[in-house]
Formats: sequence, structure tokens, C-alpha cells
Amino acid sequence: MKALVLSGGTGSRLRPITHTSAKQLVPVANKAVLFYGLESLADAGITEVGIIVGDTAAEIEEAVGDGSKFGLKITYIPQDRPLGLAHAVLIAREYLGDDDFVMYLGDNFIVGGITGLVEGFQANKPDAQILLTHVPDPRSFGVAELGESGQVIGLEEKPEHPKSDLALVGVYLFTPAIHDAVRAIKPSWRGELEITHAIQQLIDDGADVRSSVIHGYWKDTGNVVDMLEVNRTVLESMDRRIDGEVDDVSETIGRVVIEEGARIERSRIVGPVVIGSGTVVSDSYIGPFTSVAENCRITDSELEFSIVLQDSSIAGVGRIESSLIGKHVEVTPAPGVPSAHRLVLGDHSKVQIRS
Repeated sequence: MKALVLSGGTGSRLRPITHTSAKQLVPVANKAVLFYGLESLADAGITEVGIIVGDTAAEIEEAVGDGSKFGLKITYIPQDRPLGLAHAVLIAREYLGDDDFVMYLGDNFIVGGITGLVEGFQANKPDAQILLTHVPDPRSFGVAELGESGQVIGLEEKPEHPKSDLALVGVYLFTPAIHDAVRAIKPSWRGELEITHAIQQLIDDGADVRSSVIHGYWKDTGNVVDMLEVNRTVLESMDRRIDGEVDDVSETIGRVVIEEGARIERSRIVGPVVIGSGTVVSDSYIGPFTSVAENCRITDSELEFSIVLQDSSIAGVGRIESSLIGKHVEVTPAPGVPSAHRLVLGDHSKVQIRS
């Protein structure tokens, strides 16, 4: 069984971070989101992985390499433009051959991995298997409609009036039957070949399409709010580890990870927090659910529920929270501006001014 991992796309909801970086490489707990997916595939026993890449191909290839550090063999498949998930299957036809495969969206995050899902698919051998989860507002997702016995009877892409609250999670399992389906469909109103249309084609052709509803944790990390939430979830599962230097007047509380080469001076760190190697935190407070990447400088500041990428500095700015700060960023206080009141007052006036 092979895997097809989608790592193209523009990441428009994470701009301006994704103007200069691939969205799949934005870190959660100081590890790229894409890496969690690759590790899940390796844990499920899949070793051959094709990665669909677009404008950020060079950055993805530099980060992932040949896949050996994950126990994988990686093949890169270029996509000129993001023309839909089914289009990715179409252009990967030669690589996939006649093998079954998992399609995994590289910016999705699933706690617990996909090993059980893969094992169930291999044991039962349906033509396709989709993963579903209940969401409060399904209009932003592909939505599945299930029959009385739980079989998939219909799919819609971002419907205005959803027929259920079951959204498709970014993991799909297919037999080679999907290749005829993706060739049979036409572009949607968005100009894309939708994977929901291809799966609907399988259903219309009488194929065996099954679903699993997950009740664990899943997020599409396509925006800042979800990225911070995933970061929170991962940090909560980390064990305390202090490999860096913490001076005698500093305090670390709870699940705090200080990587080797990091230094904490005259500061208070309240976990869950991870501080990357080479980072120096001085005269500062780092609060819960915060990840600071390697080679950063945090001085005379407070930081909480945030992600800071590598080689950035924050100095003397008071409190920052619920923030995503990119690479090589400098955050400093604004210059002081004298405040004054300009008045034109008539005779016998009485004025009260709050200083």
C-alpha cells in the first residue's frame, strides 16, 4: 500500500506566514505539521509515499529529503496549480500504479494516527473508505450523507444547506477503482476536480464506499486559530524535560520542555511550554500553550498561548498572547510619543482632563 500526501496549495488563510513559507511546514510544538502526518503513515506500516508539491516544492523537499529520517521512501510529484484533490490523484496515476493507497492532506492533524483505519481497510477491502467527524458548521467542508445502515449514500462539497453535520477529514483510502472515477468527473464551479465528486461517482457506479466516524481530535490547520489550538493539544501531551540551562533564580512549572542549548535566565516558565535549542529567555514570563522555536531571543516580555518561529526576537513589549510570529521577526516597543491636549477655551470655562 502506498500513500499520496498533498503538500501544494497556497495557504491563503495563514498569510502573511505563508507568503514566505509552506503552510505544511509551520510548526506545532516545534515540529512541522507535515511531519506528524508522515510519522503516522510510517507507524501504519506504509513506506512508499508520493508527495504532491507546488510553488513551495523546494522548501518541502529540503525539509523532508528522501524520507529516510521517517523510515519512508519519498517521491515528489509536481502540480503546476492546485486544481483539486481529485486532480492530485489524476497526476499521480503513474506513481500509484495498481496499488491501494492512502491520500493524506499534509496540513491536517489527527491525534492517535491512522494505523487502525489502514488495518481495517486492508482487512475489509472496500473500494473506498472515508473518515468523518461531527462539526458545528459543515458548510466549510465536504459533507457526507449516510443511509440507515450507515453506508455512504451521498457527498457534497461545501454545501449551502448540508444534509448532515458529518465532515470529511483529510484522510481517504482507495483501491485503483478511484482512477476511473477521477477521469469521469468534470471541474466544479470552483474550477477544481473535487474528490467528493469522484467518490460520488464511485457510489453512483455501485462501488463499496464505507466510512468511519472519528470522535478523537482532528484539525485542519489552515488558519491561525486552529494552528494555535493544535499546538495547545500537542503540548498538553508532552512530558517534562529540561535539557537546556535554567539559572537558580528562574522557575519552571509543569510540563516544560527546554531543549539542549536553550538558556533561561531570571524568568518564569509555566507549562505546557516548549523552548527550542539555542533560544535565550531572560527577564520574561512564558505562559501555558506556547512554543518558541530555536535560536530566538525573548527579553523583558510576557508570552502566552502563542507560536514563535525560529530566529525571532521579542524584547520589552509587555504581554503578547494568541499570536503566530514568523521567522526572523523583531518585535520591539514603539517609540514614545508625548501626549498633549489641544484646547480653545472661552472665558470662565471649567475643564476636567484625565491625566
